[in-house]
Amino acid sequence: MGYAFCTTACFCCRRNFSYNPLRVPSFHDPRSGTREPICLRCVEMVNPDRIKRGLKPIVPSPEAYDPYDPFDRDLP
Repeated sequence: MGYAFCTTACFCCRRNFSYNPLRVPSFHDPRSGTREPICLRCVEMVNPDRIKRGLKPIVPSPEAYDPYDPFDRDLP
């Protein structure tokens, strides 16, 4: 049994962070057409503005920033 995680730059602040690639919140990048991960700090920063604009806040999965077992059969 082993655990895995990804480490890349946050789409918003560009700081490196580690995350579970199957659970991390992400934004759609219109330039590349891909989903890009965002760190918890940025999620917490954008949520008040989202709520003000009538959007739902981003609620990260409890496992979003933890390592995951790539052999877990219950993964999406």
